[in-house]
Amino acid sequence: MLCDRVVGFLVPSKSWPEHIHAGKLFLCQGATILVLIVKVIHYVVVAVLVLGACYYLWMRPPSLNPLADSRAAEALTLVQNHRAQGYPTILQAMTEHVRSMADRNQVARLGEWRVKQVEGDRYEIRVWMRDQGSTGQWFEREFIWHADLALKKVNAASLPADGITPTEPDLVP
Repeated sequence: MLCDRVVGFLVPSKSWPEHIHAGKLFLCQGATILVLIVKVIHYVVVAVLVLGACYYLWMRPPSLNPLADSRAAEALTLVQNHRAQGYPTILQAMTEHVRSMADRNQVARLGEWRVKQVEGDRYEIRVWMRDQGSTGQWFEREFIWHADLALKKVNAASLPADGITPTEPDLVP
């Protein structure tokens, strides 16, 4: 039935001479095989998409959603609310830099904040910032801090982070 519709669509059967009915059979088998191949391709594409989504969900790092872990959210809050050089908090310093670049018609992009547990109550917080220079070249900096929740202390762990995080005075003489 499907074959008759496909063949009838391609070449109307009334215009076929009698000696070409064998060709109609061959065309019918080819159309059936073509439909089968298209169905198989559709199923393979759907299976690859489903497997890819499952793989992503299984391998997704927990740092993509720091709010899922209350201790990670606390570490992120500790870093973002830590005082910065020239600004009340690190978060305000980062957003102010992006805003000031926009005021000068230059582009700066602040990436997502990522949180990873290092050990026990120690967490590592990362964020990248991309700045576009006057020549159009992009510069990327990654800011890394270590937050110790037991001591409620934040330490800069990268050179860019050290540039905006004030140093704590040494209490030991």
